[in-house]
Amino acid sequence: MTQPTTYGGRPPMVVPGAPTPELRVARFRGHARRLFWSALVLIAVAGALGFFWGNLPAPFENWMLLTAAAALVLFLVLLPYLSWWAHVYTITTRRVLERSGVFGVRRQELSHVRGYTIQERRGLLQRMWGAGTLVLTNGVDQPMRLVNIPSVGLVHEALVDQVEVNQILAHRDAQALPPAPPAPPTA
Repeated sequence: MTQPTTYGGRPPMVVPGAPTPELRVARFRGHARRLFWSALVLIAVAGALGFFWGNLPAPFENWMLLTAAAALVLFLVLLPYLSWWAHVYTITTRRVLERSGVFGVRRQELSHVRGYTIQERRGLLQRMWGAGTLVLTNGVDQPMRLVNIPSVGLVHEALVDQVEVNQILAHRDAQALPPAPPAPPTA
């Protein structure tokens, strides 16, 4: 049997019956535009800190200003950023994974082999930013929502390709292999 060849940068097809390696196709987060208000708060806090440093009325001191600025940055900048950063979507050659949570991790996955429907939703602001929401439903598990993802059309296309390839490979592996020719008699 000859070695499979690659076409157009695709990984080689695996021999029927051999285990296929799981490769990462894409990894992404939700659109970063949700951090817009956090960025504005950070700029405003930095400006206010610079303006009021050393110019506070008599009962207040600079350490109070620093404490208030640190609290604002922690709750209105750092925590939203960590929340955004900890929510990751991963598409592999076998499944779609959603992982979220900073301290307690929640994980959901959906296999390509089982097949699922893909519903694309795009609001007006999402269209302006090139983002959208994909809802993946297989009819058994709860739907997986890929919320506010950038380049939603490209992700939709990649998911359709992965479902198709996985179902073709599952069908091929389910077919019985032809019997091997009998070994020649040894003398």
